[in-house]
Amino acid sequence: METLKRPLDAVLSSSPAFGTPLHPIPAQRPPPPAPAFKPAIPTILPIILPPATLRPLAFRTFTKKHSLTLNASALQGLATFIGRHCGTGWREEGTGEKVLEESARLWKAEGGAVIVDDGERLRGILKTLEGCMSGGRVGLVRKGSSNISRQSSFAFANNDNATDLTKAGMRGLRRPSLGSEGRTSSFGLSKLHVDDTANDEQDDIDEETTNDPRAWLKVVSAFDQPRFSYDVEKKHFVPATTKASPFPPPSHKTAIFRERYNIIHQRLLRNEAFQAPSFSAALQKSRKDRGGTATNYKITPVANLLGRGGSSHLLLGQLIVAPTGTLALNDPSGSISISLEHATPFQGGTDENGQPYFCPGMIVLVDGVYEEDWGGAGSSGLGNTGGVGGTIGGRFIGFGIGGPPVEKRDASLGAGESGGGFGWTDFLGTGSERAVGIRMRRLERRLLTAPEKEDRRKMVVMSEVTLNEPATLLALRKVLSLYTSSPPMTFLLMGNFLSAAALTGTRDTDSIAYKEAFNELAALLSDFPSLLRNSTFVFVPGDNDPWASAFSAGASTLIPRDGVPDLFTSRIKRAFANAKEGAEAKGEAIWTSSPARLSLFGPAHEVCVFRDDISGRFRRSAVRIGQATKKDSPQPPPAEAALTALNDPDGDIVMSDALPSSPPAEDASPSNTNQVDDPIPIDPPILPSAETPAESYATQQAKKLILTLLPQSTLSPFPLSLRPTHWDYTPSALGLYPLPHTLVLADAEMEAFALVFEGCCVVNPGRLVESGGRGRGQGQGRGKKVGWVEYDGWTKRGMVRGEWVG
Repeated sequence: METLKRPLDAVLSSSPAFGTPLHPIPAQRPPPPAPAFKPAIPTILPIILPPATLRPLAFRTFTKKHSLTLNASALQGLATFIGRHCGTGWREEGTGEKVLEESARLWKAEGGAVIVDDGERLRGILKTLEGCMSGGRVGLVRKGSSNISRQSSFAFANNDNATDLTKAGMRGLRRPSLGSEGRTSSFGLSKLHVDDTANDEQDDIDEETTNDPRAWLKVVSAFDQPRFSYDVEKKHFVPATTKASPFPPPSHKTAIFRERYNIIHQRLLRNEAFQAPSFSAALQKSRKDRGGTATNYKITPVANLLGRGGSSHLLLGQLIVAPTGTLALNDPSGSISISLEHATPFQGGTDENGQPYFCPGMIVLVDGVYEEDWGGAGSSGLGNTGGVGGTIGGRFIGFGIGGPPVEKRDASLGAGESGGGFGWTDFLGTGSERAVGIRMRRLERRLLTAPEKEDRRKMVVMSEVTLNEPATLLALRKVLSLYTSSPPMTFLLMGNFLSAAALTGTRDTDSIAYKEAFNELAALLSDFPSLLRNSTFVFVPGDNDPWASAFSAGASTLIPRDGVPDLFTSRIKRAFANAKEGAEAKGEAIWTSSPARLSLFGPAHEVCVFRDDISGRFRRSAVRIGQATKKDSPQPPPAEAALTALNDPDGDIVMSDALPSSPPAEDASPSNTNQVDDPIPIDPPILPSAETPAESYATQQAKKLILTLLPQSTLSPFPLSLRPTHWDYTPSALGLYPLPHTLVLADAEMEAFALVFEGCCVVNPGRLVESGGRGRGQGQGRGKKVGWVEYDGWTKRGMVRGEWVG
């Protein structure tokens, strides 16, 4: 058998059993075919990014650039997101910094607090950015065609119609959309379109649309005002998460007191006198140099009084009437019986006319000594209920009592050089102080300081416009005729619009009579077409106006209360429509609630309007203090003089003014009474002197009312049994924090006044027509006084005006 020999260059078979030949391997392999699908998004290799590695960059972006603070959970969430979507190039390519920048911008635009936490808002922001990521970078917005950039980022997480303001062509400042409904999710630029890169050249606004200051006037109803709640842990105001309801759960009732207490408590702790000095020697010396005290004060919770009998304390709490009929002081930690027989007020004089009112429901500061009950049963009469949250045994003997010191608006919002505060909170939905405050004040200065705009910046305020009385219509015609040649910006007409409670079943107050009263007003306004074309008429109801008057019969109604129904105002709207035909200038009539807010140039000017006879309610419910002190006349305790210095000594009204104790006689001469014709001075003298004339009784009572109301930071410092309120609207709609620039407090039981305290101008127009009449001189017959307040929108000061009619 012949042996087969394999050649040396033969290739081994791939299958020795069958001897199949092996195909030779080519020298160069051809390129693979192109894939059928090529991904458009480059692949990112996720990494695990430790939060400690990201912390320096996050601190520089959030804290130093945007004044925000990241907590640990939020930093962990951002680190996880950046590591997953930016990968290894988060530092070298700068993609991580861009994600942090957009997250901070969107957080502030969404209305987030100063402290950024890992909640629903942050997760929504990261979900929005996730849809915009392309190759580890922030790319196109998913629900629009505009890019998110470092210059303008307005694509909000829960706004489906989010667009880029730069692409929409909104440069610089524009006229706000006054007719838009609802409130957007923007934090500082909600209603005023302001470009973040605007400069002085961009402030040259279109003269045709914004040259009239009235275009920047917005009326905010109490039911449309944004609702905020103060968070004690975050130390900031957070938006309300639940929808307001006229029938809320009972837990909202108890939250009213906590909200008021927390706001006043944080305001008090921001006061210099209640801050523990870091460098005690230097700070005490500086306080002594300024004439103040060298001691910082500390508030003691009621529960901490247990076991500390005979010691002096300073308490902050709500003054109430206990079930046993005695006075008590409540705070979140407990309640204690209180004695005010030896108390003297921190603010005000020694007589009753110089003292503020102290009523149940008010939050007050009380300085005194705790007297412990050694029997253990508790001298409060409520049994052995001592402990945290209950009634503390014994009683607290107060030697000094007063309202918490008022904080100026600039300090609350951190405007100017003060810093801090709640400048990023948009309390009215018209823009926050930090976002648009500077530019709005620049715009205000340009539009209101021109000589030709002196009349356009005025607001005419009238109260108790009872349309069913002929004298009122005659007086209203007299006032309107004075402003025909130079129409003001706004006419503010406040109720009651009927002298008796409407819809109470009588013939003179039924629905037909109420509608006829407004029909007569419409006929009167039709005689002044120039005012209807160039001015805004704002109507605020009173307690006698429907629908609340139908069941209150003239008594105090539930507040806030809505405006007059459209059923009765159709003729007035028709009069405005007829006056605007063929005219370029268009006025308007606005029927708003009580209380309401008037915003002029956003946060640059805020006016709070409230119609209520609050002075009578203060007089009826006030408690008497210092009966034993008035008999014995002892020396005031040292804490009284110290706490008097808590208020700014440079304020317009000093709480230690000595006021006369009796009103002027009824037959006093006109030169000794407060005439309506002579305006009350805006800035009264700080201290009485020999050259300063004695103040009138009306001015004394006005100061007493102001010193009582403003420290409470609310328009209704009464228990709900005395003044019922809507629980969900009480903290925001009735709140006076931060202080408005102007408070129009229409009280028909007091004479007209215009006074300033801590930068807030408090105005009361009084009655439009005073009851009764007085001779105007021999041969001149008898007439009636017509009084109103003329308010200047630039100086933010009011002046009482008056005329004679009839």
